[in-house]
Amino acid sequence: MVEEVQVKSASRIQATGKRKEAKARVYLFPGTGNVTVNKRAFDHYFTTETLRLVVMQPFVATDTKGKYDVVANLVGGGVVAQAGALKHGISRAIARIDESKKVILRRNGFLTRDSRMKERKKYGQKGARRRFQFTKR
Repeated sequence: MVEEVQVKSASRIQATGKRKEAKARVYLFPGTGNVTVNKRAFDHYFTTETLRLVVMQPFVATDTKGKYDVVANLVGGGVVAQAGALKHGISRAIARIDESKKVILRRNGFLTRDSRMKERKKYGQKGARRRFQFTKR
C-alpha cells in the first residue's frame, strides 16, 4: 500500500483528523470507494457496523460515496476514538477537494474537532471524580 501512496502523490489529498487520543492521517485519491486502514481492509479493522457507518458519514452527507479511495494511518486511542478521528480526517480532506461541500460538512458538525478529553486524576482521590470511601469511625 505504501507504494500506491507514493505513485499517486500528484492526485492525493492529505488531511489529519483527531478525537480523544486518536490521530488519523488520511490520504484521499480519486477511485472506486476502497478504504484501507493501517494496511488492512476496512471491514477487518472496524468490525462493528456502527463504526463503519460513523466513518462513512462524510461520504453519505456530501454524496461522494464510491468516488474516492481512502488510505488511512491510525495511531492511539481506542477503536471508537479512531473511527471518530478517521471521520474527522475524511471530512477535512473532502473540504479541501471541494469548497462547496464544506458548508454541508460544517452544518453536520463533521469539521469540528471533538474537544472532549479524559479528565485527569486528582491527588487524594481514586480517580478524576471518584473519592476514596469515607469512614466516620
